[in-house]
Amino acid sequence: MAKGQQAYNNESISSLKGPDKVRLRPGVIFGSDDIAGCQHAVFEILANSIDEAREGYGNTIEVSRFKDHSIQIVDYGRGIPLEYNPKEDRFNWELVFCELYAGGKYQNIQGLTYEYSLGLNGLGACATQFAASWMNVEVLRDKHRYHLRFEKGHNIGGLKKEKALYKDTGTRIHWLPDLDVFTEIDINQEYFKETLKRQAVVNAGVHFVFYDELTDESFTYYYPEGIMDYIKELSQEQELTEIRYLSRSTAGRDREDKPEYKVKMEIALCFNNHYPRIEYYHNSSYLEHGGAPDRAVKNSLVAVIDQFLKDENLYRKNEKKVLFTDIEDSLLLIANSFSTMTSYANQTKKSINNTFIQQAMTALIKEKLEIYFTENRQDKEKILNQVLTNKRSRETAEQTRLNIKKKLNGKMDMATKVKKFVDCRSKDLEKRELFIVEGDSALGATKMGRDANFQAIIPVRGKILNCLKASYAQIFGNDIIVDLLKVLGCGVEIKSRHSDLATFDLNKLRWNKIIICTDADVDGYQIRTLILTMLYVLTPKLIEMGYVYIAESPLYEITDLKAKKTFFAYTEQEKNKLLKSIKGTYKLQRSKGLGENEPQMMWETTMNPDTRRLIQVTPAEAAKTREMFDVLLGNNLPGRKLFITDKGPAYIAQADLD
Repeated sequence: MAKGQQAYNNESISSLKGPDKVRLRPGVIFGSDDIAGCQHAVFEILANSIDEAREGYGNTIEVSRFKDHSIQIVDYGRGIPLEYNPKEDRFNWELVFCELYAGGKYQNIQGLTYEYSLGLNGLGACATQFAASWMNVEVLRDKHRYHLRFEKGHNIGGLKKEKALYKDTGTRIHWLPDLDVFTEIDINQEYFKETLKRQAVVNAGVHFVFYDELTDESFTYYYPEGIMDYIKELSQEQELTEIRYLSRSTAGRDREDKPEYKVKMEIALCFNNHYPRIEYYHNSSYLEHGGAPDRAVKNSLVAVIDQFLKDENLYRKNEKKVLFTDIEDSLLLIANSFSTMTSYANQTKKSINNTFIQQAMTALIKEKLEIYFTENRQDKEKILNQVLTNKRSRETAEQTRLNIKKKLNGKMDMATKVKKFVDCRSKDLEKRELFIVEGDSALGATKMGRDANFQAIIPVRGKILNCLKASYAQIFGNDIIVDLLKVLGCGVEIKSRHSDLATFDLNKLRWNKIIICTDADVDGYQIRTLILTMLYVLTPKLIEMGYVYIAESPLYEITDLKAKKTFFAYTEQEKNKLLKSIKGTYKLQRSKGLGENEPQMMWETTMNPDTRRLIQVTPAEAAKTREMFDVLLGNNLPGRKLFITDKGPAYIAQADLD
């Protein structure tokens, strides 16, 4: 054996005992040892209270978050049985809080104890107790008050019992998640609010109350009609078609040799272009990854809608079949199911795999949707036409994406060089600057006045397209815009339902500064605004990250004839101050356009990093900027008319009306 190696023999094999099964391997039970695992531990305790309420025992569940990060859950159910269990020859409190895979959920296969159980595996209460720094349990039942105390997974003092008078039976569990088990235990308020709201949605008639000691706030969630109340809330009266409710109770097997189990399903759906959303729940657990219900919804809706599109001859010749994403773009659907046997993808209950649940839900949706389409022709036509619109929009978007990639992804070599683009010599991205200038004449002046080592130039020929009012097809059919985007190199950010349309990659940006350089006149300001609008619409991240600048051009050139010095004024105030400082005669002239400037003047006033004036375009007032772009350049014609009427007189004096 090599020196330093340990022996691997019969004594090398060991097993974890008691609390260490969870404390040393929390990820096995809770999915992880971070905040998500800690949150799941909370849900395990909550699940037991929900199971009681759903069986009709208590209609209120109270959850509290305290300043020390401890959590308390109170229910008004029957109270956990804690006394001696002759069948198991142990106390029930030991089975529930100290034994994995023990609890009251295993008999439900025969229809006893709990018909539909969220807590399924007999792990939750025990695992959460094992993972707690301390836990206090109080139970009111059988005319007694029971109390248990646990520390680091071990019971302290056994079961304490006393006679008591009380109005309601129930269970109170208060515990502190252990930082020796989880890397983080500060569960934020949003987790509790979101989780309790979801549970109120799928457990109609149960009140969920959350008290947050950290903020001294209380929240109550209550949906008397369950998912129907919820879908009305989500839809905000913007539905394209009326909300439909589908439900069914049935029984079946996942395989012929498997036992039969009961399934109860309810689905609320409508078509809504403004607030599309799909959520799946099973035995009160939010199925983030769906599984069987997700496959059922996708298969059934695609099958029915595709068939009706064919029957109505709405497909064009050789048109491809509709995809679920085309339906999903306008679909608002909440599916809530329960079963007496459930095959979860893992202990965290984010997906289920039951074959029969998928079959039963598929059959329910297909049958009810076919009847609905047959009996409601107007709604059917709305839905079919909307799905086709979504489909064709998606296909257009995909073609646009391909065209964008084809146009913008070429390397900047001689074969694909942009017309009249003048590159710089440096390859150092920390130094490279791109000047976007107005016209060929400005190109000549800036080219001669620049530092060719790190300053590149691209001219804009005339006024570019207004990207706020143009379609993507028009935008990417415009040579000036495409050339600018090619030179930038980073692609575009396109706001679309189809996320794969965007090609933006900041790492591919070729410049440290993008400097817009136009004449200090009305035409120059308009061109500058149109360039800014293009960047705002297509590459907003460049503005957000501070890459975009405006080069200030001087308004006046003032020559002190006696001192033989030339000064530049960028504002009226600067002009007046300079004129007062000159002792003697001077020459004042309005600054010429960039194309008429001498190279030395261009360098000194506009391009020299030591003397130029740059205005960084920032997103600090993004909301106001967005509003003004819409008013001045977008489709908000009433807003533009009102703005001109209100603000126009203030700008008359600046207008060039000669």
